[in-house]
Amino acid sequence: MSTSPQSRSQGHPQRWLILGVICLAQLTVLLDNTVLNVAIPSLTRELGAATSDIQWMINAYSLVQSGLLLTAGSAADRYGRKKMLITGLALFGAGSLTAGLAGSTGQLIAARAGMGVGGALLLTTTLAVAMQIFTPEEQPKAIGIWAAVNALGFAAGPLLGGFMLNHFWWGAIFLINLPVVALGLMAVVALVPESRAAFSRGTTPGPPERGDRPDLLGALLSTIGMAALVFAIISGPEHGWTSVRVLGTAAVAGLVLAAFAYWETRIPYPMLDLHFFRDRRFTGAVAGAVLITFGMGGALFLLTQHLQLVLGYGPLEAGLRTAPLALTIVALNFSGLSAKWSARLGTPVSVALGMVLMAGGLVSVALLDSGGYAGTLVGLLLIGGGCAIANPAMAHAVMSAIPPEKAGVGAGVNGTLAEFGNGLGVAVLGAVLSSRVPSAGLAAGLEAGQLVGAVAVLLGGFLAAALLRRAERADSGVVVA
Repeated sequence: MSTSPQSRSQGHPQRWLILGVICLAQLTVLLDNTVLNVAIPSLTRELGAATSDIQWMINAYSLVQSGLLLTAGSAADRYGRKKMLITGLALFGAGSLTAGLAGSTGQLIAARAGMGVGGALLLTTTLAVAMQIFTPEEQPKAIGIWAAVNALGFAAGPLLGGFMLNHFWWGAIFLINLPVVALGLMAVVALVPESRAAFSRGTTPGPPERGDRPDLLGALLSTIGMAALVFAIISGPEHGWTSVRVLGTAAVAGLVLAAFAYWETRIPYPMLDLHFFRDRRFTGAVAGAVLITFGMGGALFLLTQHLQLVLGYGPLEAGLRTAPLALTIVALNFSGLSAKWSARLGTPVSVALGMVLMAGGLVSVALLDSGGYAGTLVGLLLIGGGCAIANPAMAHAVMSAIPPEKAGVGAGVNGTLAEFGNGLGVAVLGAVLSSRVPSAGLAAGLEAGQLVGAVAVLLGGFLAAALLRRAERADSGVVVA
């Protein structure tokens, strides 16, 4: 059954409890994005993993997940978001069990790829379900909490991994997912309502099986294209941006994604309706999301090196010292303060303000730190405050610009933008670092990378805010030149 307009206008009676359940499922996926990094020495020692094996253990998960986000969102809209949430949890749990018991690098890489399939389903369905069960007035706060869980996963991954490795063998970092998955499955089955898009031909209502066919070719093209694009970005820093490997993969990605765009305009039942990009609100949020994740992903990648290589902290201590960023986001979003400020300021101003704060935080880390932690701490607090305001506002702008029946696709778009921007930021700012280190030294290279990230975030904020403002004026009937 599809979600009725009445249920959407009133909200689900157990919506806050359901939000807790889906955020728990999402947290498990996010933790696995970072927890493996701290286990690299153990994997190298106990499995005899080569450098290329380690890279594939990390990349298999992100490649599969990023490639499948759009397809996973479309499947959730068509076949039922609750079904896909259960399927995602089951696949993620099975992959975690296989990874924890793996006896070779090949088995672990395959298990990580399977976990990526489950992760793609979970990341898209959690946001789509949140959009279905909350009223429009409550959606900004709910998305704020959902976004805060993202930050919590980023901060807690290395800490949880370090704790587990200090007390158990490396497989425990995967097996710890199993009780969480079991609890999530029981809660989803008991609490989460089913919802799906009501597909039909013309104006005659009908069940999904009488409506449009699945866009199988579109799903295949988007998966191959996005996976190839992310692979090219990941490979760039190591193999060189002009290498045959990177240029060839990027060319394949460009051709396949162009074919995907062409195909989506030719069929009556597209997986991703490209007409969404005519909506200034949608394009503004898309532009902002790419640039903010570009700046933040790359700058935070540099921050971990700054704490360890410039300030001299160990891995665990460096992880603890990044915690103020995540704790600020969690505090502002879980308390509802960021949602209240966004409602009062409006989406365009919220996005611009959030990105100004984040840019200021990156500048603080780059310029105010004179061999101590004070400048970094100020920067982390500013970045956290900016993220707490801007990220939920942009996610809500993306989701609200897409019809409710396409909530899964909207969540897929949102997740794809985050994956793309983050990967591109790490690659490009990493290249800035590499180019500066030989002539100016590590500290100067890190400073340059942070400043480039600040500029990208600032430009993204003003561009997104301008497009969102124009969209608001157009919606209100104001003529925009």
